[in-house]
Amino acid sequence: MALSFMEGNEAVARGAMAAGCSFFAGYPITPASTIFSNMLTMLPPNGGICIQGEDEIASMGYCIGASMVGRKVLTATSGPGISLYSEQISFAIGSEIPIVIVDVQRLGPSTGSATRGADGDIQFLRWSNTGGLPVVVLAPKDALDCYTLTVHAFNFAEMLRCPVFIASNKEIGMTRESVDLGSVELPPIIERRYFKPSCDNVQNQADNLDNPTAGQSSSYLPFKADQNSAPDFLPIGDKTLVRQTSSTHGSDGYITIDPNIIQASQDRLINKILSAEEQLTLYEENHRKGADTLVISYGVTSRAVEDACSMLEKKGCPVSTLTLKTLFPVPKKLIVDRAASYRRIVVIEMNMGQYVENIERLMFKNNMQEKKIDFYGQMNGVLITPAKIMEVIQNG
Repeated sequence: MALSFMEGNEAVARGAMAAGCSFFAGYPITPASTIFSNMLTMLPPNGGICIQGEDEIASMGYCIGASMVGRKVLTATSGPGISLYSEQISFAIGSEIPIVIVDVQRLGPSTGSATRGADGDIQFLRWSNTGGLPVVVLAPKDALDCYTLTVHAFNFAEMLRCPVFIASNKEIGMTRESVDLGSVELPPIIERRYFKPSCDNVQNQADNLDNPTAGQSSSYLPFKADQNSAPDFLPIGDKTLVRQTSSTHGSDGYITIDPNIIQASQDRLINKILSAEEQLTLYEENHRKGADTLVISYGVTSRAVEDACSMLEKKGCPVSTLTLKTLFPVPKKLIVDRAASYRRIVVIEMNMGQYVENIERLMFKNNMQEKKIDFYGQMNGVLITPAKIMEVIQNG
């Protein structure tokens, strides 16, 4: 593919197609609507389906249904839409339904400013489900990241059978820039792992086609998995009965109130995400020789951070940078390892401090309380400038 001039939202759509997405449902909302319009252009000619739901709730329902039959699915919205998605996000987590959800963030709270960007939904995405179970949240810094991280998001969703969020931003999603997609080496595409019955179970299924509720425990348990993994998949509507429920359930899919079964299920839903921390950790870093300060940032702000630190380096003041592209699960090992050799940590966010507490907590838990941690946040609809970042670094 030749060099292209595209916005981040188009890059998300192209990344979804590269990952094998075959279904999109959504409802128009600024600043995410052009993901919808791009998918409408790209999906049908490639045998996919693109639907506008009557609202955000219906759109998420369509995506969940499509994923249940085995399609790779994408939806996109902004902060007010995530509010409406919340109940079905919880369903997708509890019933282990893969789905990629793009939040092109805008300034909040509530309706906020539809045409101004911010990173104010970061904690909202992490805690968007009842029960507080962990989720995966990726944060692109530019259009190229929108392309590559979307592919990673689909891979993580299929591997872990869970929702994966892309925390984009109006300034990324609707800003056009030059992108050479042809130069990108994408990760290998991960497909959902399908259940493969043993020879005995194949015969059981054949014998029980006239009585689909018979012999299920010996053929397919829809939520049976090792402690740190996702269950094998079979689509709804196939020859084998597949049970799905939003209530607490055992490996057979039946509702249960047995505390031991419930706790084992909760533990697995947590462990399958947290045990994959290092596999899920995506980042960029620039270690500058002689630096005693590390600036940690994410999203579009990290571009201004890098510009600021490049200018400081030219002035003889080296400052290192760490750009987080995986926000949740918190990349604990990465942050602790990189912070160890610095006297001072500066965290810059396009909000009022939604991620810095994770870093402070890590320093405390790892006996690194001596680290000086400074924070600068801004959430007024205006990008944080390199000049402001330089001021924060130099005044510390």
